[in-house]
Amino acid sequence: MTIAANLHAIQAEITAACRRANRDPRQVRLVAVSKTKPAALIDEAHAAGQPLFGESYVQEFIDKVDAVRGAADWHFIGHLQSNKVKYLRGRVGMIHSVDRLSLAEEINRQWARLGRAVDVLVQVNLGDEDSKSGVAPDDAVDLVRALAALPHLRVRGLMCLPPFFDDAEQVRPFFRRLRELAAAIAAQRIPGVSMDELSMGMSHDFVVAIEEGATLVRIGTAIFGERA
Repeated sequence: MTIAANLHAIQAEITAACRRANRDPRQVRLVAVSKTKPAALIDEAHAAGQPLFGESYVQEFIDKVDAVRGAADWHFIGHLQSNKVKYLRGRVGMIHSVDRLSLAEEINRQWARLGRAVDVLVQVNLGDEDSKSGVAPDDAVDLVRALAALPHLRVRGLMCLPPFFDDAEQVRPFFRRLRELAAAIAAQRIPGVSMDELSMGMSHDFVVAIEEGATLVRIGTAIFGERA
């Protein structure tokens, strides 16, 4: 199948999942995960109507972003080192993976140079996995409060990378927990903070994620095929 056909099939699944959950499909945005994929494939997806792309590696992103012909929108979705933030400054619309105050302070410094603010999500490590980044759930509200004091960040919600299971239903409790955590943080009414965005769900489990409230689904393989 072509990238255009894959995108069409995924959008149909998104719509169906939203209808099952009594949600408006316009509440869910597809982030096409283009890491390891060349600019030509990103151009092909963009030409097929996909506006939003997610990258995980700073060096790869800066090497190819200018080679993409279309006016794509970019989110950074991978683990981010503070010394690499400057390369993203002004080039991404959202950072999904803020997991510590020191990183947030560097993002704030870099976007202050532009006189602008950037949308961020707080990454939560729901599975307590050493191999994955993310703040512990019990510490998430304190981190959100600290981020709210930074004028060049806008906290918009949460992100998670749950443990992998072949059966997507086994991931459902993790997605539900992220939604419940977002609701608990929203109830704190922290000034300048919204919990409108939940970045969760990938190629194998995005339908379940949508049923549990995802607003951003990060899909690569189902669009572009297996990684080379």
